[in-house]
Amino acid sequence: MDPLALAFIAVAAVMHAAWNILLKTAGDPLRTATVGVGAASAVLVPAVLVAWLVTGRPAVPTEAWAIGLVSGGVETAYFVFLAAAYRRGDLSVVYPLARGSAPLLAVAAGVGILGERLPPAAWLGVGLLVAGLLVVQRPWRLLGAARKDRAGAGFALLTGAMIATYSSLDRVGVGLTPAWLYAAILWPVCAAGLAAVWVLRERLRGGIYAPEDVAIDMPRAVTGGLLTFAAYGFVLAALARAPLAIVAPLRESAVLLASTWGVVRLGEAAGRREIGARIAGSLLVLAGAVMLAVGR
Repeated sequence: MDPLALAFIAVAAVMHAAWNILLKTAGDPLRTATVGVGAASAVLVPAVLVAWLVTGRPAVPTEAWAIGLVSGGVETAYFVFLAAAYRRGDLSVVYPLARGSAPLLAVAAGVGILGERLPPAAWLGVGLLVAGLLVVQRPWRLLGAARKDRAGAGFALLTGAMIATYSSLDRVGVGLTPAWLYAAILWPVCAAGLAAVWVLRERLRGGIYAPEDVAIDMPRAVTGGLLTFAAYGFVLAALARAPLAIVAPLRESAVLLASTWGVVRLGEAAGRREIGARIAGSLLVLAGAVMLAVGR
């Protein structure tokens, strides 16, 4: 594998874990995501415009515009579902469930719809992923769990579906135009989509908020937005140098970072047994993702 692509993935994983920790600990994850993505877009668009002019105004294929627009819409849904999951569930459960289910869904689509065949090593990766998700979530506990917990797990799985979708779209998109131009298409679309969702949410709730309901840490939200934008940029750069089948699973190394932070710093797990189970499950998710990448 290209060493530079591997470095891009490692940096992106750390940044993405940091952004998710920030999003989980925000009072309003959806509004924090809206502010953060908007801030990132405000930085990105002028910078790309200058670069586009300096590099001789390179043409962007119509197909790249179309894929970027669709991916931006999928990214909007990703943030909406992720925010909903974090409002209802723990970081150390939601993050592994969302990130771990994404490669599983991609494999299911490839095998079930496209008729692809996996070698034994890749099937081992699938088994490890499934085992990790079962250890982290323990779905049998949801049968008697509160409605909030079941909804959190559902939104985490929807988040995973969005990850699998936009990862596939982006792999095609960066093959049609440079990653920095492609990002300048989808990122503002995502920002506009999130703003529209947030405004709609206000109207549905009557537009009446107590001050504590709308107050968020603006510098924190902006910093988080720049973090997730930078992480996404590194992922796009990695996709331009390596296959999706390798990039998508390896970026899930952030799962272990986020889960450890959740159980250690946020106190999400009660007792050593629960802490060990969540970290062990995250390790299995990471091992499965890596095995799936190597095996394919």
